[in-house]
Amino acid sequence: MSVPTFEDIPKDINAIIKAHIKQYMTDPEAAHLWDARPVGLPGVVTTLLLTTIGRKSGEARHVPLLYVDDGDGFLIMGSKGGNVDHPVWYLNLQANPECEIRVSSLHTRARARVLGGQERATAWARVADRHPTYAKYQDRTDREIPVVRLEPIAG
Repeated sequence: MSVPTFEDIPKDINAIIKAHIKQYMTDPEAAHLWDARPVGLPGVVTTLLLTTIGRKSGEARHVPLLYVDDGDGFLIMGSKGGNVDHPVWYLNLQANPECEIRVSSLHTRARARVLGGQERATAWARVADRHPTYAKYQDRTDREIPVVRLEPIAG
């Protein structure tokens, strides 16, 4: 595989993500529908705010992510833009699948489950159909991009 290029990922992406996290904490309904053009995606997308516990630090870590509705759950993708490494939030969920999510005004605890086999293939097809950029990310890397289902925990 040739070395991937990431010209479409802005140099100031950390500042963009930080601003989106702040918006989600202060105005979750506005943050839910997010204009993703600054990060190279076409227009407005639905996002959620995932909060994991850092596997090394033990501290809460927040990250806004695109998602796809999946019945009573939500699908998120560990793409990291097609980087060779998994995103830190995914590694945190592997260490501790308990998390919190904010999806617009919904704020709840959830449990993460990594999909495999046919279940992953079906979910990936739905996600890639809705967000074709993920197919481009998969082409950039030899690793299989994980599809994670976030399942809200009642109570």
